[in-house]
Amino acid sequence: MDKPLLIGIAGGSGSGKSTVTQELISLIHEEQVLIIEQDSYYKDQSSIPYEERIKTNYDNPLAFDNELLIEHLIKLKKGESVEVPIYDYEIHNRKKEKELVHSKDVIILEGILILAEKELRDLLDIKVFVDTDSDVRIIRRILRDIRERGRSLESVILQYMSTVRPAHLQFVEPSKRYADIIIPEGGYNKVAIDLLYSKVAAVLKESKTVE
Repeated sequence: MDKPLLIGIAGGSGSGKSTVTQELISLIHEEQVLIIEQDSYYKDQSSIPYEERIKTNYDNPLAFDNELLIEHLIKLKKGESVEVPIYDYEIHNRKKEKELVHSKDVIILEGILILAEKELRDLLDIKVFVDTDSDVRIIRRILRDIRERGRSLESVILQYMSTVRPAHLQFVEPSKRYADIIIPEGGYNKVAIDLLYSKVAAVLKESKTVE
């Protein structure tokens, strides 16, 4: 392809964004797809003590280094390679190592706030919002944070009530209006996934025809 197709998949924490991504990849050739996670672009906090880093509101747009993310997306859309930061949730900071990734035919940007930022939206060819009930989202978040991030049940619930829920209502939910496609119930909505894939396949086919 002359220009990669950039798909943004947004939605609240625990909405099923990753499931939608994996379902979409299963329909496309995996070697054609590059996944970029907005979470990788949390700001570097090396200058801040650990005791202060754990107080950061990670569900606020200000927590992300969108300037770097935008720079990388522009390079990827040009077919260039970039070094993506690796974020460590246990130390609440980036690792020293970075991951070198190469541009592919389809780039999927996944994250809770990607539709809340105009500069990010303007780079997206297809904007998707995964819309899932709040009770389902909190249960999924609890299971994920305990199993994968070593969190306690109490800390997950306190964080959800103090920062996650308010940020969802203030930033995430309103960004839904910018979506081209809204997928209720995430990756379990096979009809919506098939419709999304049909759109992606059509754009890919048209691009190759133009070439």
